[in-house]
Amino acid sequence: MSIKRITRHLVQHHWRAKRIFPQAVLDRIEQAIKRGEATHSGQVRFVVEGALDGAPLFHNQPARARALDMFSHLRIWDTEHNNGVLIYLLLADRDVEIVADRGIDAKVGAERWESICHAMETEFRAGQFERGVIAGIEAVSRELARHFPPQRPHSNELPDAPVVM
Repeated sequence: MSIKRITRHLVQHHWRAKRIFPQAVLDRIEQAIKRGEATHSGQVRFVVEGALDGAPLFHNQPARARALDMFSHLRIWDTEHNNGVLIYLLLADRDVEIVADRGIDAKVGAERWESICHAMETEFRAGQFERGVIAGIEAVSRELARHFPPQRPHSNELPDAPVVM
């Protein structure tokens, strides 16, 4: 467990997520998810967490493990075609993780997901958080559209609203 990481999480805490992602930005991210989901039958969720606290922080939980927890907690795995995707951002670690259900992950693979994460992180380093998130949603949606085209009737199995923790 790194004192530097603990300090970073305690100092940055949750205020940063709310400052970077005010309601107007969250609304535009939600609209990007809705637009993307019109092009495929998958489900996309976006979660931003300013910093870890409590047990996850003191057990030194990595961003990937936290993303897997959120994937489970939000029941993203519970879609009819196993094609739910979580885009998770942990601001204090400056880390983006994509967790995809087995139906889509088997078709896209870790290398492509990592490429999308890297592109988003590049935008974030430039201070372009909204643009980075929306570009990530669009990239994930292109992958979903390629492998899971829209079906009629289209049902929205998961909420589109971003989650700020």
